[in-house]
Amino acid sequence: MNEDRSPIKAYDPYAALRYPEFRNLIIGTFLTSAALLIQMVVLGYELYKMTHDPLVLGLIGLAEAVPFIGLALFGGYLADRRDKRTLMQQSLLVIIAGSAILAWATLPSTRVQLSQTTMLLIIYGVIALLGLARGIYSPASSSLKAFLVPREIYGNSSTWSSTFWQAGAIVGPASAGFLYAGFGFSTTMMIVVGMLVLNFVLISRIAKKPVPVAPPHESIWVSLREGLDYVFSNKIILYAISLDMFSVLFGGVVAILPIFAEDILHVGAEGLGLMRAAPAVGAMLTVIYCTYNPPLNKAWRNLLLAVLGFGVATLVFALSKNFWLSVLALFFTGAFDSISVVIRQTIMQVMPPDHLRGRVVAVNSIFISSSNELGAFESGVAARLLGVVPSVVFGGVATLGTVAYIWRRSKDLFTVRLS
Repeated sequence: MNEDRSPIKAYDPYAALRYPEFRNLIIGTFLTSAALLIQMVVLGYELYKMTHDPLVLGLIGLAEAVPFIGLALFGGYLADRRDKRTLMQQSLLVIIAGSAILAWATLPSTRVQLSQTTMLLIIYGVIALLGLARGIYSPASSSLKAFLVPREIYGNSSTWSSTFWQAGAIVGPASAGFLYAGFGFSTTMMIVVGMLVLNFVLISRIAKKPVPVAPPHESIWVSLREGLDYVFSNKIILYAISLDMFSVLFGGVVAILPIFAEDILHVGAEGLGLMRAAPAVGAMLTVIYCTYNPPLNKAWRNLLLAVLGFGVATLVFALSKNFWLSVLALFFTGAFDSISVVIRQTIMQVMPPDHLRGRVVAVNSIFISSSNELGAFESGVAARLLGVVPSVVFGGVATLGTVAYIWRRSKDLFTVRLS
């Protein structure tokens, strides 16, 4: 009897980090996520102090989501047809310019010359510009990852990508409150611009990658529909992104945290920074654990349990009157969400073919934007109509209902393996 005596390769948790271009990309991801979250935290806090209106916070999400959703599909089309690095550089220049405008508009010498209405128009206009730029940057960046590492370590690269994004999501909100308190709004915005410029330098160190050949004479509308058809015909992709969209759309509380910090828990800007950082701390610790123990063996079961846990933690946060219990609940929302992110990102890399990946990622980005930015708008509107705490309770219950509905319709996916 012949025995297979070939050596078994040990699992390498650092496999993706051994590729320099991938390292440049995820370090840039860290810088961008931290910078934009610093920007969003200080903008939200400044606007709430200026107006004391929850709807103003919700409009921040709407101002970014509408242009992003409007352009993301076209951004995915471009990501499949043009050099991804160049697209990232061009869109990042727009983001840098927008953040520089915010830094200028918030200088003390400029603010005294602007009315509140003018200031709000500038802020919302720049946020809309950033949404447009992200509609190009996001699908280009997400689809580029698959060209920087071998296919057999896609899962590992997704985990490290999530780790660096979550690291930025920790550093950004946690430092935002202290930067704001220590240096003021305009200086904090200048720091944001510097971080984005450094990301541009890192992206420039990634070589151009081959662009898949497009079918001759294919119209843009046919191309876009091809990406949509693929998503809606692939059950695991459709249900995975639907779970994320509806759970965060209704269950997300990030946009209205300034209200909890000021009016419910009375912890100020520093407390807001800790609350904003808590989900990312939970997420990063969980993602590091997932680096050594990937949640891909029973991926669909793990995904459903993670979203269920997210909903329960949201309910605990809604009902908490204690600052540290609230921080702990937010910690667990991030921990559970990170499991969902790792599984979903792996699905996005493994399932779509190379020539469709940009458009599939763009559809995923639209779902994510719907859950994050439109979720921020929903949070602001619901807080104004229902009250702050009842709106969060409603979101947690809606998340649990979403999990129950998709579990009933997706039992055949429990056998899917991604590793």
